[in-house]
Amino acid sequence: MKSAALYLATVLIWGSTWLAIEFQLGDVAVEVSLFYRFAIAAILMWAFVLMKKLPMHYSLRDHGFFALLALFNFGLNYLVLYWAQNYLTSAMASIAFSMLLLMNIINTRLFFAKPIAKRIYFGALLGVMGIASLFWPQIQQFDLSNGALVGLLLALSGTFVASLGNMVSVRNSQRNIGVLQGNAWGMLYSALGLAAYVLVSDVELTLNAPSSYWVSLFYLAVFGTVIAFACYFALLKNIGPERASYVIVLFPLVAVVLSTLFEGFEWQANTFMGFSLVLFGNAIVLTPTRQIKAFFAARNLQQKSSVPS
Repeated sequence: MKSAALYLATVLIWGSTWLAIEFQLGDVAVEVSLFYRFAIAAILMWAFVLMKKLPMHYSLRDHGFFALLALFNFGLNYLVLYWAQNYLTSAMASIAFSMLLLMNIINTRLFFAKPIAKRIYFGALLGVMGIASLFWPQIQQFDLSNGALVGLLLALSGTFVASLGNMVSVRNSQRNIGVLQGNAWGMLYSALGLAAYVLVSDVELTLNAPSSYWVSLFYLAVFGTVIAFACYFALLKNIGPERASYVIVLFPLVAVVLSTLFEGFEWQANTFMGFSLVLFGNAIVLTPTRQIKAFFAARNLQQKSSVPS
């Protein structure tokens, strides 16, 4: 029941954050928006861990990994994904981000020497075919000046960076570092890093933005960052990155529904094909071979029993 609640919270929140990000684009520089987001999140996280009197003292090596967590999971990945949504609808960006599942499995193999099951290659092929189908009109007219193709490349780059951050989180869990403590340090380092970047760059630190910007900002900071990451990293710790990655299969469904309702996202033939292939490929990757065999065995038995003698 605890894992189910964590799944549900993560899917609903992260599925809706893609639409909320749309309200962050245009009025305020992306770097500044991310600084605001993680500064708010860091303040809330530290207030909570201090109130709970959780242990916060770690080795210098651990702080190095907290800095990597900040860079990969709370900084660079979001910066690139925000850029991607300048070219893509929230639905398309979330579907591209679902490739995180495949990247997590490959990186788990590379960093933690965990073998890759044969079915994963087939699931990965379907996922790649799905992405190709979604962006087929742009691929046919291959041109880096094409907005959708640029958005896809940015979304996949940000997804890969996020996968590296997931590996850092797994390492921290193996070191018995609490999810809340690791997130608190990571968000603090992220806010400090983004503040330094804003100070040395020529972007303007502005507060002049419509109310929709501030509402979406607080939603992203409180729910999309503090609560969702706590739920997801708890899943990583409790059941491992492969099973926790089921949320990646489900939250694009939420994002696509919201994009269809509020952004006027239009479904084309290649959209149906690509979305189906991505979901089916991810489901195959996440379903153990024994469960697949058991499913077909039960189906064959049912068919035989229904045939009159």
